[in-house]
Amino acid sequence: MDARALQSEDLVAKTLRESTGPLGVAARPKVVDFNARVKERRHVNTLMVVKRVAITIVSIAAVVGVVWALFFSPLLRLDSAQITVSGANEWVSGSKVESIASAQAGKSLLLVSTNDIETQLAAIPGVSKATATKQYPHGMQVAISAQEPAAMLKTPDGSLTAVDGKGRVLNSVKNASTDGIPVIEVNDVTKSLKSRSVVTAVKVVDSLSDAMRARVSKVTAQTQDSVTTELDNGNYTIIWGNASQMKLKKAVVDKIINDPNVIGDKHSVDVSAPLRPMIK
Repeated sequence: MDARALQSEDLVAKTLRESTGPLGVAARPKVVDFNARVKERRHVNTLMVVKRVAITIVSIAAVVGVVWALFFSPLLRLDSAQITVSGANEWVSGSKVESIASAQAGKSLLLVSTNDIETQLAAIPGVSKATATKQYPHGMQVAISAQEPAAMLKTPDGSLTAVDGKGRVLNSVKNASTDGIPVIEVNDVTKSLKSRSVVTAVKVVDSLSDAMRARVSKVTAQTQDSVTTELDNGNYTIIWGNASQMKLKKAVVDKIINDPNVIGDKHSVDVSAPLRPMIK
């Protein structure tokens, strides 16, 4: 074959034709700048880090804001002017009850422990029950059950001291009525409240019904097992013994002294052993 007869072809033109698309747009492989790609990737990574840090900061700020609003701002702050007290009487000072609750004023209600308040209130002489209820957003309701005195302790100089069923001294009240409150004669109030016999006597008279308490004219107790009360100005003498089984003892005494066929002309009832009462 004669090489001269072969058609010559421009290799450059051929390459350009093969690298050109249907519309004549160059379709040759794109040349990648490695350094530019590295810089681009670093930029993207930096943006992601900045974004994450920003989200974290915003989240922390939001949490701090909520904590501050709930616990330290005026939003839920207890206002002493919005603390109400109910259930107090002349023997249990309402101001003392309120002072315990008011000690929490200025705190967020979320930080106020009603259990602690109730424990402090129950420790007040004469308080048998106490409840503290939060009144959002700024108030609190305190309700107590205040006892009447279980007994009055009378010293030789004639002064009277009211005590509750646990032997705790109640609020001192001038010119208060003592009608229906049993009187226990003692030499010294402070010493007597450390005496088991006096404390037991207080428990006994505290457990009596209001009707029977009103009939008590005298209370004596040589020992903690010999508590004795006189009813109706000495017409009946009830020997209770100690403060155990008082529910049964009271039922036995009520049955005996209120039934003429049982008490007859007798004036003394011994229920220290309630299942074997003695009538004399």
